[in-house]
Amino acid sequence: MISRKVESFHDLVVWQKSHELVLALYKAKLSKKETDALASQIRTIAASVPSNISIGFKKRGKKPKLYYYRGALNAVQELSYLLLLANDLGLLKNYNELDDKIDDIERMLKRLIRSNSPTA
Repeated sequence: MISRKVESFHDLVVWQKSHELVLALYKAKLSKKETDALASQIRTIAASVPSNISIGFKKRGKKPKLYYYRGALNAVQELSYLLLLANDLGLLKNYNELDDKIDDIERMLKRLIRSNSPTA
């Protein structure tokens, strides 16, 4: 595996994947019975994941970085539930695909948080 210097949040794979998830959610084929409020909430929370990652990346010091990275993780966990809800309501057609993306992003965020956490 070749490592390259991370110069921007754009270089973080976790940001790239969370941004891809936002794009996938905006393109998601929801049934005609879609609840507009739920769809809007899902998309807003999904967009906050890469947003929090990008803000955290620009912060100096581990505490401010961790604040935003943890915010992104919280949003991922909230998004996971809302997608489950939409699926259980019969509104979502590609739940498994989206849930796999969320699991991947969650694992990556946890590693990012660990790598920026002070050692005990």
